[in-house]
Order: sequence, then C-alpha cells, then structure tokens
Amino acid sequence: MKELEKTKRISIAAVLFILAVIIGLLTYKRPKNTYAINTKSTLEKLTSENYLVALNELNNPDYVLIDIRNQYDFDKGHLENAINVYAAEILSEDNIKVFEELKENNKTAVLYGNNPQEPNAPFLILYQLGYENIKLLAIENSYLQNKLITKNSEIEKSETDVTAFINESIKKANTAPIVKVVVAPPKKVITVEKKKKAPAEGGC
Repeated sequence: MKELEKTKRISIAAVLFILAVIIGLLTYKRPKNTYAINTKSTLEKLTSENYLVALNELNNPDYVLIDIRNQYDFDKGHLENAINVYAAEILSEDNIKVFEELKENNKTAVLYGNNPQEPNAPFLILYQLGYENIKLLAIENSYLQNKLITKNSEIEKSETDVTAFINESIKKANTAPIVKVVVAPPKKVITVEKKKKAPAEGGC
C-alpha cells in the first residue's frame, strides 16, 4: 500500500514538472533588445574612431540632435531642432523606433546632456545594440536668467594606445603560467599531560 502511495506521488510530481516546463516554453518571450556588439569590440571601435562632435560641426545635414535630459530640463531650454529622448526611457518602443528610423535614413544621432559625461551610458547601450550611427556632442550646458548657455567642452584625449593595452592584457591572460599551490600538511599537535602537584609535606 505504501509503495503504491509513493508511486502516485512521484507520478503527480512528474506530471506537474512537465506542465511547468510546457507553460514556461509557451510563455517565453525573446528579449526585445539584445546586444549586437560585445564589450571588447565596442571598446576597440571607440578607441580607434572619433565619436565626438563640437558645436561648430552641427551644420552637417546628416546630424540629428538627441537631448537625453528629462522633460523639465528640455522645456527649460534646448538646442535648436533637438529631439527629447530621456536617458531613463531610451529603450522604450517609441524611442527605439526613433533610432531605427535614423539608422534606416543614414542619419547620425548626436546625443547631448548638461555635460559630456551625461550621455555616455545611453551612448554605450545604443552602440552595443548595433546603432553605430551615433556620436556625442562635447558641450556643457548652464543657465543664466533662465536662458540656456551652451559652450564647447574640452575633452582630454588619452596619449596611451588603449587598443594596444587591451590586446596586451588579453595576450598576458592567455599566456599566464599556471601556478600550483602547494598546501603544507597539517602540523601534529602533541598534548603533554600535566603532572599533578604533590601535596605539601609537613605542617605547622
């Protein structure tokens, strides 16, 4: 009787497991956005190509300005003809459509914020998703009496060859010698029995 009860439980558990797997497969959805370029390739391309744009280069008809600041800052003041795509919502369906259209029309999206560092994260995300038609506007924004003042920002270019550094690091990682760790055997502890003190002889 107990064996039959055990078999029933195993059968029920197996059926429930199979149902869970089937439901999981039926409800599985592929992520909408998947990286097209890995981090290594992204770093190599970004260190070899110039992706910065200055204010005096904005007269290019293929450039489309993308303001990644929030709606409040955008309404307070923005560059002429700029489109507001808030950084926190950059992967929403509507915003991805904007970048898809720009890519199809061979236009370059030029991202900008209040400083050159602000659009870095959205830039890297979009670049790794396969939108290689993007650049960064090297500017700093400030306000004077509620009027937007935009000026070029000087970004120091690294004198070191970053690509060579990455390649050298990979080479070292692949050719690093295998270090064997030798563990010393545990020390034997010898316990010494304490001698009992003899009672004092004599008395007063």
